[in-house]
Amino acid sequence: MTVNSTQPTNNLQNRQIIIGIAGGIAAYKSAELVRALQDAGASVRVIMTRGATEFITPLTLQALSGKPVHLELLDAEAEFGMGHIELARWADALIIAPATADVMARLTEGRADDLLTAVCLATPAPVALAPAMNQQMWKNAATQHNYQTLQSRGYTFFGPANGKQACGDTGPGRMLEVPELKAAINNMFQSGVLAGKRVVITAGPTQEAIDPVRYISNHSSGKMGYALAQAAVDAGANVCLISGPTHIKPPERVRFIPVTSALEMHGKALTEAPNCDIFIAAAAVADYRPIEIAPQKIKKGDANTFSIALVKNPDIVTDVRKNRPTLFIAGFAAETQTIEDNAQEKLVRKKMNMIIANDVSQPGIGFNSDQNEVHVIFAGPEPARHFKTMSKSVLARHLIDVIASAYLNQPV
Repeated sequence: MTVNSTQPTNNLQNRQIIIGIAGGIAAYKSAELVRALQDAGASVRVIMTRGATEFITPLTLQALSGKPVHLELLDAEAEFGMGHIELARWADALIIAPATADVMARLTEGRADDLLTAVCLATPAPVALAPAMNQQMWKNAATQHNYQTLQSRGYTFFGPANGKQACGDTGPGRMLEVPELKAAINNMFQSGVLAGKRVVITAGPTQEAIDPVRYISNHSSGKMGYALAQAAVDAGANVCLISGPTHIKPPERVRFIPVTSALEMHGKALTEAPNCDIFIAAAAVADYRPIEIAPQKIKKGDANTFSIALVKNPDIVTDVRKNRPTLFIAGFAAETQTIEDNAQEKLVRKKMNMIIANDVSQPGIGFNSDQNEVHVIFAGPEPARHFKTMSKSVLARHLIDVIASAYLNQPV
């Protein structure tokens, strides 16, 4: 007998997931779900409604998650630490398990009078509900209306399952079991919009050597490029990530090419670009490099001034475009003033299909931040889009969706 040992891909590693727990008997399963997600490599934070605390204690969830449990919307101490808006931006996904009929009704009405519903409204991350209620409550016309309404607004539903319920009834309304929920959450991060496509992404800074111990560089952390690489993998693409020096572990399932200088990145990009469908230039490449690299450490000396002669580095996007006139290219513009105008000029000059611009002078969304806010400008007639502040991982998924749509709809 042949045993199939193929394991499903783990898409939960390093994900930031909020588990929202409403007041229902199925809340006991939520503790196991938190543990299962963390065992898979996810970072989990828990929001509990007041009703949920009647079924399972916050202390239990705190012990399992290793983080304080979030309970109140207007909690001064919590708002000082990770307030509800920061919590909403932090999440890669929000899962309400169990989702009671009451929570569904309040979300349908757009209520934000407790922490869970407020975060649901404030998060740009995908929200999924795992319903848990009496079978007749699930079948009720009001609940079915709310179910259909929430689906139409983009909420995802996991279940409910059929079976025997705590009240003794049998029918639809049981919350899915933890292994089923874990698998469903894992699959949330697989869109398939770039299935089979080959994507090359440049990321991070470059370092231009002055001597053996000094170099010219910038503040880029590589976080946005690495998030894009992860999102492209989740979208089903075959991804090659060409990265300058960073402190980030490369995403799994990408072909990783580390480089140091702009010339190295330029060479690798031109080698990889002929074999790709989409080229995403997210790296912050140094515009200039020293003409000469001192073979030994340059001593300080007595002079008050010191000059280094620089030469312009070759432009990666420009040269990729010369070699591949029809390749789909998305670039980035890190600006500090007249953001959209500068990005538009760069888009035209480098003949890109689209450009993603952000204001790196703004605290919280500049270099090294975990969040970003961007404008997306297209070469074609499609109007520009603005993505407000959100985590770079969530933003990356939005951007990959935009890139996929623009790529698939471009004229042949």
